[in-house]
Amino acid sequence: MLLPAGSDRAIPAECTLLLPAVSVGNVGQLAIDLIISTLNMPKVGYFYTDCLVPMVGNNPYATNEENAKELCTNAEVYALSSRKLAVLQIRSPLIKKKSKAFRQALICWIKRCGFTKVILFSSTHAYQRVDQQLFGPPFRYLLTPNMERSVADLLKELEWKQMEKVSAYPGINDEEKQISIPGGGFTKRFYSDCCSEEIQMAVVLKFCSEGDNIPDAFALVNHANKWLHLVPHSDVDSPTEWKMPSSWRLLFGSGLPPALF
Repeated sequence: MLLPAGSDRAIPAECTLLLPAVSVGNVGQLAIDLIISTLNMPKVGYFYTDCLVPMVGNNPYATNEENAKELCTNAEVYALSSRKLAVLQIRSPLIKKKSKAFRQALICWIKRCGFTKVILFSSTHAYQRVDQQLFGPPFRYLLTPNMERSVADLLKELEWKQMEKVSAYPGINDEEKQISIPGGGFTKRFYSDCCSEEIQMAVVLKFCSEGDNIPDAFALVNHANKWLHLVPHSDVDSPTEWKMPSSWRLLFGSGLPPALF
């Protein structure tokens, strides 16, 4: 359920929705932060749900003292009419046993808003890769059947790799294959739901490990930008300029006290 942030703000018709999965290293959420901050996207509403851990904090994208006083919640929607783009930022994990209810609410909202396509930013544990995933770039994608018809050829031109199916029972039955996204949160089940509901949806994810995942977030948005063209794409010698949100200054807390030395 969307609660509008103001009477003059609305989600544009026939737009693309970007959202993150709460996954390993919070890479998807950090990537969405970069997109909102770089495009200076205004908040249009709050995604009200009892399926996420409650939280409240200061404006993570504050640019001055005035807007720093604004509050943020666990799920908020931002939109940019000029780009036909909407973003759902999720800032807290799902409450145990409420994943299905959240996915159902999300799909109902997606259908009601009529988004043309949905892109999920996610991540998965690098240490659980199989042999065939150890080579080449650390990015993978998944497409629902409805989405595959429209963008599969384009992604092949970009030389993107589709997420490989792996053995369901390694060493016991190597013939039965399935998609495995360890550490990916609700990524796999949400993808399956979108397949069943015939939603045009894509997953863009990166293999990574826990730690300082800011470089992973930059790498993921740069990779996705080759397809989505969110910002002007630069060459290798001049990297794409993404704007880090002001809240990232506190991502790892304050520095070491000088008194220690």
